[in-house]
Amino acid sequence: MSRLCVNIDHVATIRQARRTFEPDPVYAAVICDLAGARGITAHLREDRRHIQDRDIEVLRQVVKSKLNLEMAATDEMIKIARRIKPEQVTLVPEKREELTTEGGLNVLEKKDLMATVVKMLSESGICVSLFIDPDEAQIKAAAKTGAQYIEIHTGLFANAAEGKARDRELERIRLSVEYAKSLSLGVNAGHGLNYYNVGPLAAIDEIEEFNIGHSIVAKAVLVGLDEAVREMMSLTDLG
Repeated sequence: MSRLCVNIDHVATIRQARRTFEPDPVYAAVICDLAGARGITAHLREDRRHIQDRDIEVLRQVVKSKLNLEMAATDEMIKIARRIKPEQVTLVPEKREELTTEGGLNVLEKKDLMATVVKMLSESGICVSLFIDPDEAQIKAAAKTGAQYIEIHTGLFANAAEGKARDRELERIRLSVEYAKSLSLGVNAGHGLNYYNVGPLAAIDEIEEFNIGHSIVAKAVLVGLDEAVREMMSLTDLG
């Protein structure tokens, strides 16, 4: 099975630049499914800057692999998730002013809230993942919430210069994966990953899936979405 989940947010970003109907992220999701992706990821943000409510409604109907809904732990989003019932929800931090998610959840500070939200979503039959930094204390706190998965924030690794700095971040992620597995957590990874830096992480067998979006959509502008997805799968599915 593929280890790649394709984030289609930035297909919607292009559409929303003109507030029109194209390109349709649902159409993109179908292409990714047909190319063999493990799943489709979409982030329904509070400000609706890219993915819209209609997109999530239709994605739920047409995605044949797995629908992973990224969202903040708010009452509005919990209600939407419990109605739509994606296979997976990934809880992420969210700030209106950020260009993209800037870091992982602080589960340590919000452990009671996270545990409550995890319970509510799990009772609706939804697998829950927490997007966190590769930090042992955060991983331990995540395990205590009852979440089945974590998604390791790979931004520092992705942005580090090649050499010792990136090697340090890679080792930090590797140890975090090992620790999470010892706590019986499933492990996903994502943020800032592209065709040039994903290789070392793909060599970590215990990472079950990679959530990658911007790099794939950027390449798809030049070579087409099917080819862009298949090329990324050839890199992520090495484990």
